[in-house]
Amino acid sequence: MDRSATGRESKPYVNEVEKGAIRRFAEALGETNPIHFDESAARAAGYRSLVAPLTFPSALRAGSDLREGLLLAPGKHLLQAEQAFEYKKPIVAGDRITVRSRIAEITQRPTPSGPADVVVIEDEGRDESGELVYRGRQLLVVRMTPKHSAEVLHE
Repeated sequence: MDRSATGRESKPYVNEVEKGAIRRFAEALGETNPIHFDESAARAAGYRSLVAPLTFPSALRAGSDLREGLLLAPGKHLLQAEQAFEYKKPIVAGDRITVRSRIAEITQRPTPSGPADVVVIEDEGRDESGELVYRGRQLLVVRMTPKHSAEVLHE
């Protein structure tokens, strides 16, 4: 893993949050709260429109996906070990969220099956006025496949 990638940022990308995407995401999670499905329930609860579930930012994308470009090279496995979100305000249908990702840290840790790279990616989502909506932090473990690990060891 290229340690010099630490600090690299994606280009910003505007995501339009749609009602159908919120409903499908909520269904996939097994959500039952009507604020994710019924516009009148969301409004009665004080929101402008349907409310995105708390992990919805994981479905938003940045301008260039640092996860795929740097981490998913041939011969590597990617495991999401942790994910956390900090919200300044809820995400609702109709929002336009500009997302930017940044590689915050790359380290290497020993594991029983050999060394693994640990990558921390931080995302930031802002609304149309530039106000912060959320911050996300994702810890990813990147390992060589067993076949590729053996090839590297024999080189």
